[in-house]
Amino acid sequence: MGDTRAEVILPTQDLRGDIGFFSKQLGMRMDMIYPADDPAVTVFSGHGLAVRLDAGLDAPAGRVLIRCDDPADFAGGALELTSPGGTQVAIEALQQPVVMPATVHSFVVRRLKDQAPWVIGRAGMHYRDLIPDRLGGSIIASHIRIPDGGPVPDMVHYHTVGFQLIFCYRGWVDLVYEDQGEPFRLYAGNCVIQPPEIRHRVLFASDNIEVIEIGVPAEHVTTIDHDMELPNGPANPDRVFQGQRFVHHKTDEATWKPFRMGGFRSRDTTIAAHTDNVAGVHVVRRGDGAPEWAAHDSDILFTFVMEGTMELQGQGRDPFTLEAGDAFVVPPGMKVRYAAPSDDLELLEVSLPGVFNTRTGEN
Repeated sequence: MGDTRAEVILPTQDLRGDIGFFSKQLGMRMDMIYPADDPAVTVFSGHGLAVRLDAGLDAPAGRVLIRCDDPADFAGGALELTSPGGTQVAIEALQQPVVMPATVHSFVVRRLKDQAPWVIGRAGMHYRDLIPDRLGGSIIASHIRIPDGGPVPDMVHYHTVGFQLIFCYRGWVDLVYEDQGEPFRLYAGNCVIQPPEIRHRVLFASDNIEVIEIGVPAEHVTTIDHDMELPNGPANPDRVFQGQRFVHHKTDEATWKPFRMGGFRSRDTTIAAHTDNVAGVHVVRRGDGAPEWAAHDSDILFTFVMEGTMELQGQGRDPFTLEAGDAFVVPPGMKVRYAAPSDDLELLEVSLPGVFNTRTGEN
């Protein structure tokens, strides 16, 4: 294939005025103009864009978005401009900050047997929403599965997030991360956190792989990185990404301790320590003693039932019998009890922040 280029064609009502606007105000380069005696078409390029202005084009005015490091130093600091020929131009920051919506607290129970729909998402993966109201946009929790194993059609990419967890629930998946060395296999029961904007790629999955993915906030941008190749080197496992370190938690290296609620024990994934307390993740099992009533003061407390059964009793609520695949959110201040836990009960608990207070007892 020979040389190829693409241009966006925009109408103009004032070509002569647009020549000065695009070249001087927007800092673009004129590449072509014709006819010489009475110009009707000109082509500008710059900022990764080629624009063809056509005075004879009968179409609505176009709109151009320019993203830059410092909008205050671009085009005199204006964020909205209109060219003499009618083109609208918006200026915004290249790196958009993560906006963390205020949490809209609610008591949520999501049961697998209620048959919440699976939808086809990125790279052909199936997604099931575990928090339908997303607590006002503050969090998304997804149950993700890939029915047929093999190579995953993924690309090197990153997420603009405040916090992101990948917990392998069933099967295994091969992953590779920026500055973390060679690809590795994430087995069932293990998890990773993906610090903000760490480049990564999903390589290969077992048949019937299932993961639980937590993202904060619910709506966040995924960007494809066409330039980075993974693995990259040399490895730098202690690198800090916007205040967070990569974590690969392995269940066979974990220590079990008493849980914050009586009657249970848990293993700490060390995620709170590696995110500067942004979030915490625990795996919880049946322990000694009777389950207690308890209330917490965490902003977000999400739980997924991985194995076994239990009865979720809530203050002022009818009890819910829960089993593997179910999920729930308990708002701060609400008293609950994890009653009638089966011996094989196993829960995944995710909190924001990582360390918070729990008050036990019925009073």
